[in-house]
Amino acid sequence: MSEYQNLMFENQDGIGVITVNRPQALNALNADTMAELDRLVDAIAKDSAVKAVIITGAGDKAFVAGADIAYMQPLAAVDGRAWGKAGQAVFNKIENLPQPVIAAVNGFALGGGCELALACDIRIAADKAKFGQPEVTLGITPGFGGTQRLPRLIGKGRAKELLYTGDMIDAAEAYRLGLVNKVVAPGELMEAARAIALKIMSRGQFAVQMCKAAVNEGLDTDLDTGVAYEAEVFGLCFATADQKEGMAAFLEKRKPAFIGK
Repeated sequence: MSEYQNLMFENQDGIGVITVNRPQALNALNADTMAELDRLVDAIAKDSAVKAVIITGAGDKAFVAGADIAYMQPLAAVDGRAWGKAGQAVFNKIENLPQPVIAAVNGFALGGGCELALACDIRIAADKAKFGQPEVTLGITPGFGGTQRLPRLIGKGRAKELLYTGDMIDAAEAYRLGLVNKVVAPGELMEAARAIALKIMSRGQFAVQMCKAAVNEGLDTDLDTGVAYEAEVFGLCFATADQKEGMAAFLEKRKPAFIGK
């Protein structure tokens, strides 16, 4: 996967680490970067050797500081709509990857960067990280899913305050609001993300994927439809070798040896 100019990718013992690599632009998302991210996510979805994914930004200043404003400034309405839909499509793919995805937020996560973090399953932040959806200060709305994912994560009232004011918040406040799962020192960020990935990878992988699917599907439906979907994936688990092994290991008081099937 060395063909990427704006991204770096490495499979580290089953953990696919994606690094947005435009530090000179605070890792801002331009069209080329989004196109590369789209291709890389498609490749990861098909790669059984990747069990979990970590997304981070290059350098020590930014995770992703937003979408590239110089790129967006001259866009007409039809072009702006197409740009938003293209970004939404990429972030939807990230949200719906079979593998769990962890955002390791090392610095500014603003605008499209915050939206990228929101598309991940779990967010770990360095204590110097900053979050926000400042689009209204530029005369636009969030366009890559921020108006939808943020209220689903932290609640409508708190999300509206951040969306309407464009205010930036620090990692401690993001943790208080439930925007991030954990805050650590900058030097501990990648190890903390890796530790969570390894713990998840030690569980039954089919079951983890079904948990992800059930949460994602269920949040977009009513409760009755959601629990009906849960019953289906619950039943599917009983057709796997991992279910037999996991329950046998529990009864035999030993660690399970899952095979991901």
